[in-house]
Amino acid sequence: MQRSRGRLTAAVLVAAAALGGCGPDRTSKSEGASSTTGAPGTVSPTGAVSAPSSSGTPRSPSAPGTPRPTSTAAEAGPEKGLGSALFGRSTTINNQWLPMRPGTQLIYEGQTIEDGEAIAHRVVFTVTDLTKVVGGVRNVVVWDRDYSAGQLEETELAFFAQADDGTVWHFGQYPEVYEEGKLVEAPAWIHGLQGAQAGITIKPNSQPGQPSYSQGWGPAVGWSDRARVYRTNQRTCVRAGCFTGVLVMDEFSADEPGAHQLKYYAPGVGPVRVGWAGNDPTRETLELVKVARCSPTEMAVVRENALKLERNALRMSKNVYALTTPIEKPR
Repeated sequence: MQRSRGRLTAAVLVAAAALGGCGPDRTSKSEGASSTTGAPGTVSPTGAVSAPSSSGTPRSPSAPGTPRPTSTAAEAGPEKGLGSALFGRSTTINNQWLPMRPGTQLIYEGQTIEDGEAIAHRVVFTVTDLTKVVGGVRNVVVWDRDYSAGQLEETELAFFAQADDGTVWHFGQYPEVYEEGKLVEAPAWIHGLQGAQAGITIKPNSQPGQPSYSQGWGPAVGWSDRARVYRTNQRTCVRAGCFTGVLVMDEFSADEPGAHQLKYYAPGVGPVRVGWAGNDPTRETLELVKVARCSPTEMAVVRENALKLERNALRMSKNVYALTTPIEKPR
């Protein structure tokens, strides 16, 4: 789950209560409804992170007296550490902030602001059992779907690998963007093609004050996201449960000056909340509503859909995706 246009604790047991079946996504009347119950860390109707409580939830960066995340022009360009990274077991992604076990599906609901109107937003993030070699590194394939007002707005294949030091790298993605049911663009970027370079999705032991890092560099399609630690050891409550020891990351891009997306990572689970700060025009908010495990039958459907999307990619992205090695099924 990337920015739009990617140690188990007791708190994880709360999320387990939301465990359910994994299968084709179905819309419902509640799809995209954002929680505004006032629980600690709840996203307010305006989209900013709620004010602090005794739980230690961070204040909104827009609130008076609270430091606002900032970025500088110097924080740009591709990540430089890939050449020295080792990938002995690259598809075993067990970083506590972003574990990717094949067959896991996370469902998020919230809203975005479009032309001054709040639009229901739903994201379905599924870790497949497929792999793809990119730049000589075998990646896990993630199938991501993004719905706006109940309509499919974007679907994508994204590629992740974990280095031996626990850092999760993002090697590229193939998205398809739809408007009124019609495909309007497919801005793919893949490491090693058209100047694109892999970036870091998240490190295992980041601390506040450390330099930001590139989350991927795709100059041909304007992908230049960066991230740094904003808060650590926080508590937040979402519809899937309450979580402690949460890491809050500030994501930003030189192409969108002043706009910041805040992602809340719960240990052993992954992202559980998305908020905004600064002058982000979409004011996107999301919260985890369900964690599911796919059955073998459901995984076959996931696999079929991911491979269908790759077939589209081979046809639509002649100068990028068509030059990559094919996705491989599990042996």
